[in-house]
Amino acid sequence: MMKGTAASAALGTAIAAGLITPSRLLASNFDPAFNAKSQQDALANLYPGQAIEKSAELKIKAPDIAENGAVVPITVSTKLANVDSINILVSNNATPLVASFNLNDDSDAFVSTRIKMGKTSEVVAIAKVGDKLYSASKEVKVTIGGCGG
Repeated sequence: MMKGTAASAALGTAIAAGLITPSRLLASNFDPAFNAKSQQDALANLYPGQAIEKSAELKIKAPDIAENGAVVPITVSTKLANVDSINILVSNNATPLVASFNLNDDSDAFVSTRIKMGKTSEVVAIAKVGDKLYSASKEVKVTIGGCGG
């Protein structure tokens, strides 16, 4: 018990000191895509040179009107088999890539999260299945901006 307590305290101290951050652990491979200032640049960093095909198999559930852009609920799902990843982009955000989910073969291709939207924009979901990319989009109107607006 003492070892577990000491390990937890050491980990907590490292996190509080900024020595270990989630971005360093989880998002280091995606830094250029998450820092991209346009949707086109984010896609070029995520999927260089790959074509993206629109698909009715990919579904986005989001409100037509989001009263508060700071907390917009989004659900992306598909019946496509062997989905490797799902990425969510918001076209008019200052940094369009808002979420990236890596899935394994045993996972259902279903993700649900809350995102920030600065203003009315198209929300785009992209599913990577093997070497193919599928997309779906939906416009969400924002009445109160969530990204400083």
